[in-house]
Amino acid sequence: MLKRVLTTLVLSTIMSSQLMAAPPKAPPRGEQGEGPYERLILRGVNLINGEGAPMQGPVDIVIENDRIKNVVSVGNPGVPILEQRRPKAEPGDKELDLTGHYVLPGFIDMHGHIGGSADGIPAEYVLKLWLAHGITTVREPGSFNGLEWTKWHQEQAANNSIVSPRIIPYLGYGMNSDEPIFKPEQAREWVRDIKQKGAEGIKFFGARPEIMAAALDEAEKQGLGTMMHHAQLNVVRTNVVDSARLGLDSMEHWYGLPEALFTEQVIQDYPADYNYNNEQDRFAEAGRLWKQAAEPGSEKWNQVRDELIELDFTINPTLTIYEASRDLMRERQAIWHNEYTLPQLWEFFEPSRYAHGSYWFDWTTDEEVAWRKNYQKWMTFLQDYKNHGGRITTGSDAGYIYKIYGFGLIREFELLREAGFNALEVVQAATLNGAEALGLEHEIGSVVPGKKADLVVVAENPLANFKVLYGTGHFKLNDQNEPIRTKGVRYTIKDGIVYDAQELLSDVRRLVAEAKADQE
Repeated sequence: MLKRVLTTLVLSTIMSSQLMAAPPKAPPRGEQGEGPYERLILRGVNLINGEGAPMQGPVDIVIENDRIKNVVSVGNPGVPILEQRRPKAEPGDKELDLTGHYVLPGFIDMHGHIGGSADGIPAEYVLKLWLAHGITTVREPGSFNGLEWTKWHQEQAANNSIVSPRIIPYLGYGMNSDEPIFKPEQAREWVRDIKQKGAEGIKFFGARPEIMAAALDEAEKQGLGTMMHHAQLNVVRTNVVDSARLGLDSMEHWYGLPEALFTEQVIQDYPADYNYNNEQDRFAEAGRLWKQAAEPGSEKWNQVRDELIELDFTINPTLTIYEASRDLMRERQAIWHNEYTLPQLWEFFEPSRYAHGSYWFDWTTDEEVAWRKNYQKWMTFLQDYKNHGGRITTGSDAGYIYKIYGFGLIREFELLREAGFNALEVVQAATLNGAEALGLEHEIGSVVPGKKADLVVVAENPLANFKVLYGTGHFKLNDQNEPIRTKGVRYTIKDGIVYDAQELLSDVRRLVAEAKADQE
């Protein structure tokens, strides 16, 4: 049981987590994925380009090696394609007839752990689930399996030697340090050291303001990105506005944001017997936090919103990861668990006083109602932030709280729709906004000539229903009054390499079946 203890948010425990054995690395790519081709043409698709433009089709998309060469409109819906408009095939070209399919930019998961904290989650399982759901780029926050392990996967993915999305490794603040960092110069030295070792960013949980200031200043000098989970242990000293003023690029979840919106207090109003190390205390009271914040449209609300936007601050809310808090039964009974959830991951999800995010000691109707109200105000802020020009991105934090890789990000799309985003705004959040936050908008994030050929191909219209992107597809009646399931993503193209998403899902089902058989 003690093996299930999470890497907690304090430095000493983060450092001790590095003593655990890293899970299995991803195997070689082998024969999976075709390409990149000297010239690949996707014929007759409906394009959703990620930049906010409405869907356009039919179009032909020309790809040369790993780059989009051209996007050509070849007609109008409901009538035959105008052959004279089509880019002509040349000897050796690969053509895919995708008439009527929908193409989007590859999705960007801004909060994706390669395994999380459950024991022995193989990288292959995680990486293939991501790709099978159209995820072509992942920001790995923390690199808790070790920076060297994560860098190995980043480099193999960049070379397309393994089946994997592009990986952007961020290191947990203080990891690999021989001692706690308590002086500004120590913080600067640590930042310079991880830059030299290959980290591309830092994930903070909190520190004294003078330490944060030094680390963030040095990170900017070194060209490192920064993100933060504003842990309750530190949030009174550094809320979201405080850290954004110090130079933080982005926040994950929402901790620190309600605290920046307090008007009647400075410290969250905890019950007298609250204990942060009690997971149910921690998450139950988190569900009562937004009601302590300023009201929408108030002077304080608008002040915080506008200052964060002025600072070009990115919010990566990961609404999906807390959804069991408002409907535990829904998450436990999700249809994908049977075939896609590894047994050791399911064990980690089950109630335990030792495991982070397994806080179902006595989860009641009242706890769920509080969280539903929490979501309402949280979503109102996200919608308001977006409408005033703020950047919202998508992330999943899967591997915790009944959330499975890939499936969790698609659910995030649905929750942003619930928050009031229209479907094109959701796609933009999942693609171009993430690219901008990573400083990669000239390479990925939209389907335009010159950018990387990172694409998602699906047979059904995702703007009408994001459920068609799930690996388990969408449940509906066909024209013969028969219940059926659609197939989800058909192809994920990363760096011009075409992966059969259904084949990747089959691989994952095999991994899960083998793991279950080993436990019998």
